[in-house]
Amino acid sequence: MRIISGTLRGSKLFTLEGENTRPTLDRVKEALFSKINYDLQESIVLDLFSGSGALALEALSRGAQKAYLCDSSRDAIKVIKQNIEKTKTKEKTILLNCDYKKALQNLKLEKIKFDIVFLDPPYKTNFAEESTKIIIEENILNEDGLIIIETDDKEKIISNLNTELIKIKDIKRYGRVYLLFLNQNR
Repeated sequence: MRIISGTLRGSKLFTLEGENTRPTLDRVKEALFSKINYDLQESIVLDLFSGSGALALEALSRGAQKAYLCDSSRDAIKVIKQNIEKTKTKEKTILLNCDYKKALQNLKLEKIKFDIVFLDPPYKTNFAEESTKIIIEENILNEDGLIIIETDDKEKIISNLNTELIKIKDIKRYGRVYLLFLNQNR
């Protein structure tokens, strides 16, 4: 796995070992970042289920101002720390080693708002829907902020989202992977 573009282009990243991980494919990552490239400049991003931190680090490479990376796995946190050190982005990153509900609660208390939120949780969970609901209800997303969900079951996600609070801006498919681009309904 590597950073595709920007100031850190070509940097090879450490990855998590094992069958429980599913890094975002380079072609999906390239399509995702091509779509949001202009939104990244000076943005504050949250990578809520970070894994290796690849999405947040790609965002920093392409002009994001600051990235918050959260994962509950100690192994993931070790890998993220290695990747932050390798890419020399420590001053632009904040690492959270806790579950997503606790992270969102703490971010709300600190009054931190995000321009872009990446949600790439384990597919067979309802973590994407739950975290989206919390982000919107707790007003953690900036006014024109964007939530991006990676999933293999768009119908499940869409049916569980409250469309009074969320507007689906776009849906893209890459093989069996879907990217859902969401805004807060205001």
